Amino acid sequence: MPILPKGHPKLLNAWAFYDWANSVYSLVIASAVFPIFYNALFTKDNPYIELFGHSFKNSALISFVTAAAFLCVALFSPLLSGIADYMGNKKIFMRIFNYIGALSCIGLYFFDLQNIVLGLTFYFFGLIGFWGSMVFYNSYLPDIAFPEQQDKISSKGYSLGYIGSVLLLVVNLAMVMKPELFCIEDEPGNSASMKAMRYSFAMVGIWWIVFSQYSYYYLPKGNSNDGKVNFSVIFNGFKELKKVWKILKTETSLKRYLVSFFVFSMAVQTVMLIATYFGAQEITWKDADESQIGLITCILLIQLIAILGAFLTSRASTKFGNIKVLLFLNAFWMFLCGFAYFISTPLQFYIMASLVGLVMGGIQALGRSTYSKFLPETKDTASFFSFYDVAEKIGIVIGMLVYGLIDQITGSPRFAIVFLGLFFFSGFLLLLRIPKKLVS
Repeated sequence: MPILPKGHPKLLNAWAFYDWANSVYSLVIASAVFPIFYNALFTKDNPYIELFGHSFKNSALISFVTAAAFLCVALFSPLLSGIADYMGNKKIFMRIFNYIGALSCIGLYFFDLQNIVLGLTFYFFGLIGFWGSMVFYNSYLPDIAFPEQQDKISSKGYSLGYIGSVLLLVVNLAMVMKPELFCIEDEPGNSASMKAMRYSFAMVGIWWIVFSQYSYYYLPKGNSNDGKVNFSVIFNGFKELKKVWKILKTETSLKRYLVSFFVFSMAVQTVMLIATYFGAQEITWKDADESQIGLITCILLIQLIAILGAFLTSRASTKFGNIKVLLFLNAFWMFLCGFAYFISTPLQFYIMASLVGLVMGGIQALGRSTYSKFLPETKDTASFFSFYDVAEKIGIVIGMLVYGLIDQITGSPRFAIVFLGLFFFSGFLLLLRIPKKLVS
């Protein structure tokens, strides 16, 4: 395989193309098709399942499994980043997690209630594989691109990921809506549309493996070191987090912002992960077909409007300042959580999806860029963003656990969504403690 110099266009494009390969997981599996499939396995009258001697509500169970997976990611990300920094062959680690995730997606084809533990295991390792590979993928950026190239190529990767994932989701939507056009027929205990969704999971895994090969062909093994991983090297990532933690004690504004980000990001990420489950359970659809098509359409709607939302948020932050815009976004999210308690019709859900899309991309993009503006003068920004990523993952763990527990205890996700509004309220109050003049 060719060894290309740092900054070479082919090398940059190969790195960005991994987003095209892996983003289908985050859209098709995490957000759209799998949540619909999972909910369809249960009857509306009995959304519970016995597991390990306990009765779990279906959406609460998947929330707990998701929380467990993100906890593993949060704990192991620093360890993996330490290895990525010092090993001379980070590509093999990226490949291993890539294949774990992709093969787990293919394994979801066999997901059913009779083999629920095996199915949830595939779901768990699919999430681990995706986020584990992202640790090494992100660590490649300073290796393959010069500082002045990094923003542009990172944005290109995001764009490729969006285009690729939406493209596959549209194909999957067509398969679910019109399975007969793809020669997919009903089977005993397995409708054509459900079968189409199973095929979608396998397509994600195959897509992920096949298209990632272009990236692996051009990406180098990694920075050359002595190739030895000792105790000190393995735990280097944790040392970096500890170093950032000490700096935060003296950086009051940064610490205050990070706490507020931790709280409102926890709520945003949780809403994104459970939105489809909420729509499947709480909206009064005419039938299963309308439910499946409507939910996937809503996901596409959110993705498209999120682009506009991110643009408008960027313009607003330039005019009014980051903190003021974040205050508005948190207040708007509070309204959405309250509104969610009352919605029950498809039209109301479409309106809700549109409003969520409008502020979803904006608060994520602005949250990260505001954090970068608070960073002290240092060349070691990677350590600060590693801390940021771990905080975000731990927030997801807490958010999913809170949601799952309330859903399990009350039997309704409506109460859980309203409770998430309290996180946005807390984030709003915490943002008020930050001097607005510090971030323009």
